[in-house]
Amino acid sequence: MDLLLTMLVPLILAAVALWGTARRVDVYDALVTGAGEGLGVLIKIVPALVGLLTAVYMLRASGALELAAQGMAPVLRLLGIPPETVGLLLIRPVSGSAALGVGAELISTYGPDSTVGRTAAVMLGSTETTFYTIAVYFGAAGIVKTRHAIPAALCADLAGFVAAAWAVRVCFGI
Repeated sequence: MDLLLTMLVPLILAAVALWGTARRVDVYDALVTGAGEGLGVLIKIVPALVGLLTAVYMLRASGALELAAQGMAPVLRLLGIPPETVGLLLIRPVSGSAALGVGAELISTYGPDSTVGRTAAVMLGSTETTFYTIAVYFGAAGIVKTRHAIPAALCADLAGFVAAAWAVRVCFGI
């Protein structure tokens, strides 16, 4: 069983390559083209990621993030959310990449098996980058007025944050 799990990803990659070859697709060219497009996307998002992470680090270094966490702590505790995750709560609706950076920092600071680390990981998987998603989908559909979409999506994010904290408490007995 361990061998199968170890070989799962290579077997999937081999199956995709064989399937593409059977369909007469130049698999190597498709791989190189996809990698080039991926690098193009990386070049586009790195400046925003650096800017957002810098802003989060500046807020943390200045004490503003801790002040916000202290101010929001009673409400967050009432909702069952660790106050240390306030940076993640604020940045997740804006940028998935920056939120991943904040989540990684929380996990490295508090540990992957801590309540904060587990809650941050589940929050990353149960919420969305609201503003990015709305901009992309509404832009693609040509919708200019978002009306109730943003407040509804932010409420869904809040529900995801609360559900993540609840799920960690239930699953890990914390």
